[in-house]
Amino acid sequence: MLYPSKLKQGSHIRVIAPSRSFKIISDETREIAKKRFADMGITVSYSKHCDEIDDFVSSSIASRLEDLHEAFADKSVDGILTAIGGFNTNQLIDKIDYNLIKNNPKILCGFSDITCLCHAITAKTDVVTYSGPHFSSFGMAKGFDYTLDYFKKCLFNEEPYQVFPTKDVSNDAWFMDQENRTFTPNDGFWVLNEGQENTLTGKLIGGHVRCLSSLQGTKFWPSLKDCILFLEEDEETNAVLFDRLLQSLIHQEDFKYVKALIIGRFRPESEINRNLLEQIIQTKDALKKLPVIANFDIGHSTPIITYPIGGQISLTIRGRNQPIIKILEH
Repeated sequence: MLYPSKLKQGSHIRVIAPSRSFKIISDETREIAKKRFADMGITVSYSKHCDEIDDFVSSSIASRLEDLHEAFADKSVDGILTAIGGFNTNQLIDKIDYNLIKNNPKILCGFSDITCLCHAITAKTDVVTYSGPHFSSFGMAKGFDYTLDYFKKCLFNEEPYQVFPTKDVSNDAWFMDQENRTFTPNDGFWVLNEGQENTLTGKLIGGHVRCLSSLQGTKFWPSLKDCILFLEEDEETNAVLFDRLLQSLIHQEDFKYVKALIIGRFRPESEINRNLLEQIIQTKDALKKLPVIANFDIGHSTPIITYPIGGQISLTIRGRNQPIIKILEH
């Protein structure tokens, strides 16, 4: 795998909008985000077409491709952050100049719909990409410390880092009201299945389930061989839809090589609780021998970690106690 150079004080980040338009992000959110990067000594620039917007709250394929290619080609750019997620990065993946990216590896970070883009790039180039906060996420005035901490651990440092559960969780629309936020205590990671191995290591693959599933049967599908698979969903899912998506992934020929499954925290709108999730897992013969952890800090609930797609991870199961999860190579 090709690991991009880390960020440091003085680095230059380019903001691109390969999914929804940056136009929908408020001036307040932009200014808070920009100041956060300034405090880290990071310069921010914006792609030429990031504020372009059409009837689909996105921009043309040509505009999004131009901005993506230009960000990788620009030697002054050290890292690329997506503005926000959306629904349509799969329109780009058969038109990307993957040789350009392989010859100019640099950090690309985002989540949600960016899952599709990141996995296509990693599958075609062996360049490690990153699931983590968008640029707009940095505009969150409160409750961002955990997210920022793991962003730095992953993208500013080389050392392995252990992932500990957050103490507090928020599922509110923070961008609608920055002052009146609701935070609730988090009950840590859930060990749904202990599996047959106490400690294992593997390649880290995964993210938003529907976006990952959109790559099934294509040349952009990531190899699941010897991987630890991360899965998360947003408020549009529910128990039966998640069950169907999980079963579809299990039907992939290379799912038999998956070493463990780690599932993100579900939003309350999904009405997926621990009991329902345990029932779903118990119906899957392919999971009976695998460690399965849930309520992990990835996805569409605040806060989240940053993790390397294609990087290396270790998992140690200690019965029903909290597991030890470490990102080894990132």
